[in-house]
Amino acid sequence: MRSDPRDYQLAMPQTLQAAVSLLASEPHAWTPLAGGTDLMVLYAAGKLSARKLLSIWNLPELRGIEVLPDEVRVGAGCTYSELRHHEIVAREFPLLAGAAAWTGGIANQNRGTLGGNIVNASPAADSLPALLVYDATLMLVSARGEREVPYARFHLDYKLHTLAADELIRAIRLPRRYADYFSFARKVGARQAQAIAKVSIAALAKLAHGVIEDVCIALGSVAPVPLRLGETEALLLGKKSEPALAGLARRTVARQIRPIDDLRSTAQYRAAVAGNLVAEFIEGLCAAADSR
Repeated sequence: MRSDPRDYQLAMPQTLQAAVSLLASEPHAWTPLAGGTDLMVLYAAGKLSARKLLSIWNLPELRGIEVLPDEVRVGAGCTYSELRHHEIVAREFPLLAGAAAWTGGIANQNRGTLGGNIVNASPAADSLPALLVYDATLMLVSARGEREVPYARFHLDYKLHTLAADELIRAIRLPRRYADYFSFARKVGARQAQAIAKVSIAALAKLAHGVIEDVCIALGSVAPVPLRLGETEALLLGKKSEPALAGLARRTVARQIRPIDDLRSTAQYRAAVAGNLVAEFIEGLCAAADSR
């Protein structure tokens, strides 16, 4: 059964200040709406319980990508298409640009926003593992002021996060220090395009004379939240890159993940694929070390 538009109220403030003031005036009453790629699916199916929608799609304060000497600030309203085609993002943050290219089709990429992907908080979201390994920081804004939260501490549990009812994500800060890192990403789904990930990985490593000087590994769809593999990273850090590490890492991966059975896959399959993806990352890293 489709929704009846008469059951809904839509507010369209023209400034960010007006938007957060409205959120503050009626806590929990208004649901922010940006590109609508998630909310409108629920609306079309007659399952959108939120009745008061706050459009933040055209707020200029949430748009654009700002390149600073030490960081890149991506507006929460930045679309996947903008991420894909931005020169600095593509060159210095290829995992994020690649994840933007994986997300839905072109129509979804033209409407879907990075901030919306974060707040929707699906552990299968394509961009979230990349944000974890790039050590992103979220800039949050409300009528009370602004605060920053490390993205690694944003998600609390499935679909739960630290964003207050009167807050919006203003921008995502990405430190510009990964340009010389080896990067690896894979998304395993039912088909090549427009698929929800069964398992995904984003990983980075920096080598110095064949030794792993820094490493960051994150997985999607294997836990209630996008997951950073701290134990596996600790195992690899300071080690000489060699194929034997792949077998050791498989065992640490198995201890850290909490996959489930659902319509897309089984927990057993996800566990096996997660180990395979981390092993593939290590094998690629070893090959990169040998080629230097």
